[in-house]
Amino acid sequence: MTFDRRQFIQATAAVLAAGGAVVPAYAQTPDTARVVIGFAPGGTIDLAGRRIAEKLQPSFAKAVIVDNRTGAGGQIAAQGVKSAAPDGTAMLLTPTSPMSLHLFTYKKLPYDPVADFTPVSGAVMFDYSLAVGPLVPASVRSVKDFLAWCKANPAHANFGSAGQGSAAHFIGAALGRMGDADLRHIAFRGSQPALADMIGGQIAAVVGPTGEFMPNVKAGKIRLLASSGPKRGKFTPDTPTMAEQGFKDLAYVGWFGFFVPARTPADVVQRLNGGIRQALAQQDVVDSLATAYMEPLPTAPAQMAQMLKTETEFWAGLVKTVGFSVE
Repeated sequence: MTFDRRQFIQATAAVLAAGGAVVPAYAQTPDTARVVIGFAPGGTIDLAGRRIAEKLQPSFAKAVIVDNRTGAGGQIAAQGVKSAAPDGTAMLLTPTSPMSLHLFTYKKLPYDPVADFTPVSGAVMFDYSLAVGPLVPASVRSVKDFLAWCKANPAHANFGSAGQGSAAHFIGAALGRMGDADLRHIAFRGSQPALADMIGGQIAAVVGPTGEFMPNVKAGKIRLLASSGPKRGKFTPDTPTMAEQGFKDLAYVGWFGFFVPARTPADVVQRLNGGIRQALAQQDVVDSLATAYMEPLPTAPAQMAQMLKTETEFWAGLVKTVGFSVE
């Protein structure tokens, strides 16, 4: 199953951004609000969350803090927000996998992605990449080279990702299955810990958002073998896509989005949506995101709900085609 999600997402963002964003009046500004993230500090989602949180204060809340609750591929953070008061003071910033892919790879989730949450806005979009470290010889220059090396070196045939059942986990596992290579997955509590082990030679490769890798790519410590987009990325025009290299089913653009607990009042959702969209329109935020190879993705709540539905349908078809489960 292939599908140009980048064009869909960019068109959505352009239409909505053209309408501008207005932050409605609020009867009482909360003292503190939390952006809950299910992954370790230092990664792309953490950067996006902190930049947006800065812009939400003091208009949305007097203080907006980032709360990193790691574990279970983002599910612990989602479960925490599900149980929070539905007043806008706890918002989940998450990749889409805990809200879509996990439906097809876990037997049971501790929440219902649709019934227990209200979509607020998209945050950013990005490509994933496959990177290799010093454990993999320099002669390995493509995905097929890497898979051949893994077959010849089964003790080192592994890759890390930001969590069990994540989109990055799926992409790495799918590459192995499509290439008939037995790749062992190693789950971390974020891409940065995985990256540290790859640079240290403990693991061979990592799949994660492209921006996680680039400082070390530029420093010559690691190499990108492929990106996940349907076409070469805006920030990595010299890196061939997985589709170009024969893995056409893995044309995928990732995104992060904001959710609040179900039953959060509509006026609070709209106020938060307006604040996020205003933040993503500011040039310093756009520039900061670009340093991590991310692009703004402002949406209306209803449009984000439709995007999540489309995402869920995408994973349903691909998981069935590839055959993948973490349990």
